[in-house]
Amino acid sequence: MTVLVGAKRLMNELVARLAATVGIDTATATKSLAIVTGFLSAEAPDASRALFARLPGADAFLQAHQNDSAGGFNSGGLMGVATRLMGAGLGMGQIETFGREFFQYARATAGDDAVGDVAAAIPALKQLI
Repeated sequence: MTVLVGAKRLMNELVARLAATVGIDTATATKSLAIVTGFLSAEAPDASRALFARLPGADAFLQAHQNDSAGGFNSGGLMGVATRLMGAGLGMGQIETFGREFFQYARATAGDDAVGDVAAAIPALKQLI
């Protein structure tokens, strides 16, 4: 139980970090994180599963925010994600900042290999990583 509480705390810290860096509220950061993690799960299921296994609380976050992340990723790729993030209230500059900050956190927490595997599975992400 303590591990789960600690993992939730780490995801809350990530949401707060994203909100502060991007200049958005935590509700928008949470919805945006759900969109991004849902996209990664849909587009690179094996690589993202390995990445999320190394990000404490990521799996529980995805489960808790399924409705925010569900659907819309089988077509549109990164442009589809950008459209959904704009719908959540982010501007184009904020989307880029959000992506860079998320992957910086992921690299620091999960390691270069885990992030590199996701980038290899979704080549268009290389501009953010």
